[in-house]
Amino acid sequence: MAEIRQLPQSLVNQIAAGEVVERPASVIKELVENALDAGADRIEVQVVAGGVKQLSVRDNGHGMPPEQLPLAISPHATSKIRDLDDLEAVASFGFRGEALASIQSISRLRLVSRTADHEHGWELAPGVFDEPRPTPAKPGTLVDVRDLFFNVPARRKFLRTERTEFGHVDQLLRKLALANPEVAFRLSHNDRVVFDLPAVDLDSIEQRIAAVLGRGFLDEAREIDAAASGFALQGLVASPQYARASTDQQLFFVNGRVVRDRLVAHAIRRAYSDVLHHARHPAYVLSLRLDPATVDVNVHPTKAEVRFRDARGVHDFLFQSVHRALATPGGAVSPGAGEAMASAMPIAGGAPGPSAAPSFATGGAPGRSSSGSLGGRSAQGYFSLLEQGRAGEGAGDRVAEPLPADAEIPPLGYAIAHLGEIYILARNRDGLIIVDAHAAAERVTYERLKQGWRERALSVAPLLLPVDIAVSPAEAEAFETWQEAFAAAGVVLDRIGPERVRVREVPVMLREADIETLVREMLAEMRRVPLAGDDVPRALVGDRIDEILSTMACHGSVRANRRLTVPEMNTLLRDMERTERSDQCNHGRPTWRRLTIEELDRWFMRGQ
Repeated sequence: MAEIRQLPQSLVNQIAAGEVVERPASVIKELVENALDAGADRIEVQVVAGGVKQLSVRDNGHGMPPEQLPLAISPHATSKIRDLDDLEAVASFGFRGEALASIQSISRLRLVSRTADHEHGWELAPGVFDEPRPTPAKPGTLVDVRDLFFNVPARRKFLRTERTEFGHVDQLLRKLALANPEVAFRLSHNDRVVFDLPAVDLDSIEQRIAAVLGRGFLDEAREIDAAASGFALQGLVASPQYARASTDQQLFFVNGRVVRDRLVAHAIRRAYSDVLHHARHPAYVLSLRLDPATVDVNVHPTKAEVRFRDARGVHDFLFQSVHRALATPGGAVSPGAGEAMASAMPIAGGAPGPSAAPSFATGGAPGRSSSGSLGGRSAQGYFSLLEQGRAGEGAGDRVAEPLPADAEIPPLGYAIAHLGEIYILARNRDGLIIVDAHAAAERVTYERLKQGWRERALSVAPLLLPVDIAVSPAEAEAFETWQEAFAAAGVVLDRIGPERVRVREVPVMLREADIETLVREMLAEMRRVPLAGDDVPRALVGDRIDEILSTMACHGSVRANRRLTVPEMNTLLRDMERTERSDQCNHGRPTWRRLTIEELDRWFMRGQ
């Protein structure tokens, strides 16, 4: 039988290093967080050869006295916690006492520190001289790390190219800079300054965001400032038009700590689900504040993951806050896209009230009530006008009236033409508005279906002639399983044979839709959901209802090549101004674009 032996401390440190130190960026993260804990307001990072050959972190924090230097590189030695109570409510970045000990076990480390009450600094270099010795230094701490993994060649083989490793360093420091705007950050690589960000106050945080993520993000950002149940969320979420091909601009902070968390990512992704194309990723910079005792930051050696005591509450709070911010349409029209959300905006899952109608920049156009009337005519959508549009062939070619000189012009203006029987051309005070009629109508229909379903007030009308549909055995089985979901969505069917169903009622706003195609696609949507048994839980119906309603909306909307009259187009524009998330269709594609007079002048070189 093999003998059980105690591992030597050097090997223990290298094992710990394997958990804490993955690459040069991991080392810099630990050292920068120590600097932040030391109260530094300026941090300088120098990197050579991506950090593999050399990296150093210098700060102007409170420093360490000479007798503390040997302890700083000892395993599990820390000034951050004293007892179990401190561990249960960690308020500092570093607290495990593993970082410096792990780093020095796999590199050549030099530590220099000076406190404000000492005339000079003290230096320690394990393996070269193990006792601190005096050295000239500025107040603060310098940690210099050379030849990373020099004694662990197997780990060094897993490092990437210099460019890749430096990319990780650069991205990490930009995240930390956004999390700590009151701290100045400077990064140099191979003696070349990459960025030098001065400290800014919270009123000037936009400068830091623009420097780190670019002005494009800031121009498309919408502000979030929400608080509820002990949670506070602040930051910016980019409009869906700014969606990215990767997750490179997703930054989330918990009590100032940069984290990646599946629960957070799922909540935010779900908030974007109605407005984001499936192949794109949202961009955001968000900071969540909560009681440190309600979040466990000790679940991962690198402290990159956290665990929330009230995980469901955090998820719902994040979802509702982001969902609410995205509900206001018109980010491209309103210059105040980053302004605070209107307090009357409905929370996801609740029913919007009459005062919850969103506005683009100036609210709804004059002379219209929140119920959506146009010229005294009930506007249950522009769908009530569809039949009128078929009355005369020339009706769609009627020229719109000139814009009134003294009247308030609605944000999306007034229709002037239906181009190619696809795009609505409208004019407002600023210039030309171009609307994809089908995409816009799809969003309007979808939001009305959702509101009707949540208020249990979805208007349903019987079909004059019931529609019989031949289905496959699998489709018939799906109907039996999901019958409650069909009824909840306002589509009433009966199974009249082994492979036949009859549609008797549909929502009023879908009466012009292709009923057979609609039902088939609903069945296809439902069949994609794996079920453990034959019964569909009521909760699952609620979870899937948005996707079902989205499918219905697509079929109940204006189709391409369907000519609209001027009254129909104007009604759709007004509906868009009152509808949440009307900037995108249900699949995340934009519904409209604007060309200002200034842009048109530049195109045609007027005044040049």
